[in-house]
Amino acid sequence: MNEQELITQGKHYLLDTYSQVPVVFATGKGCYLTDVEGKQYLDFVGGIAVNALGYGDAGLSLALKKVLDSGLLHCSNLYYNEYAIKAAKALTELAGMDRVFFCNSGAEANEAALKLARKFGHRSSPIRTDIVTMVHSFHGRTYGAITATGQDKYHANFDPLPTGFSYALFNDLESVKATVTDATCAILVEPIQGEGGIIPAEKTFLEGLRALCDEKDMLLIFDEVQCGMGRSGKPFAFQTYGVQPDILTLAKALAGGVPAGATVTKGKANNVFTPGDHASTFGGNALAMAGACEMLSRLKDTDLCAHVEEMGIYLRGKLDELVSKYPSLCTVARGKGLMNGLVLTVPPRKVVDACFERGLLVLAAGYDVLRFVPPLTVGKVDIDKAIAIVDSSLATLA
Repeated sequence: MNEQELITQGKHYLLDTYSQVPVVFATGKGCYLTDVEGKQYLDFVGGIAVNALGYGDAGLSLALKKVLDSGLLHCSNLYYNEYAIKAAKALTELAGMDRVFFCNSGAEANEAALKLARKFGHRSSPIRTDIVTMVHSFHGRTYGAITATGQDKYHANFDPLPTGFSYALFNDLESVKATVTDATCAILVEPIQGEGGIIPAEKTFLEGLRALCDEKDMLLIFDEVQCGMGRSGKPFAFQTYGVQPDILTLAKALAGGVPAGATVTKGKANNVFTPGDHASTFGGNALAMAGACEMLSRLKDTDLCAHVEEMGIYLRGKLDELVSKYPSLCTVARGKGLMNGLVLTVPPRKVVDACFERGLLVLAAGYDVLRFVPPLTVGKVDIDKAIAIVDSSLATLA
């Protein structure tokens, strides 16, 4: 069956939840994907910041193969499995936190955090149940997560939404203080906003949130589903700011490409849940946890994070050159590590499509940002090639 026939079947059998690009990928190696017709693409999407080690990584493949060969893909969380215990130990030690709940996705990790925050608030007298999040945030597609998401476009046609959520301005501490009430139990924030447009938090903003939560005995929750797992140039983005959360949510690159999520706790968030409060059938399964162990081991090796920081600086320098070259099309480049955005004056989709035709995969963020989240193993040669394609694509729009 050729590519067009596969796409036709896909359009027929798959629900219309994605505006999918007309390509069917068959294999991957490093930073490159090859479609079923044999055309190769340089991938600066990375499965939307999931495939942190690139494609065909030998260490990840070996770790997963060991589990496949053992036959123990799943045994239920009614019992322990060695991989989940090892992953929990490695994750909490690397993050400087205490305990973890494993699930399958970022939305699930955030749902667990929201439930934990609400139960924490129920310990107060009077009970506190409200949660403050940020305008332009993104926290997932489930009901609690889209309500926490501070973007109206994700709320449209899904009302009635859960109550008890308020939205403050990102990087505006006074706005947060004005939004917090005596009923607030937690603040949820991305250290680097992803879907909102690749916007890093200011250090003073996160420090202010930490102080506010300490003052009012609220939980500070950092959503690092996209910006965590080495993406920022540190194992976790909060480590670039020196601000410790009470709850940390992770997913995407946690297991190097196998679905996995985590809600990690510290201090007063550690012992809120008791058996029966929350669960996940597939969370912490052996296959995903073997991937997580490999990913965490690689992040513990400071060479990978140093490489991410170096390549991020190099990539942003190249993006700055595009801003200078095309001032009518690009206004600014921003980001941390290998999570970067180029703010455009034209619809990002036009550039995304032009790059695709030239063999580069990139994607949009927010309403006006071209997003770059390549594998953390990307090198200067691939960055130069990607920038040359973006340059060529912008030239056609100039």
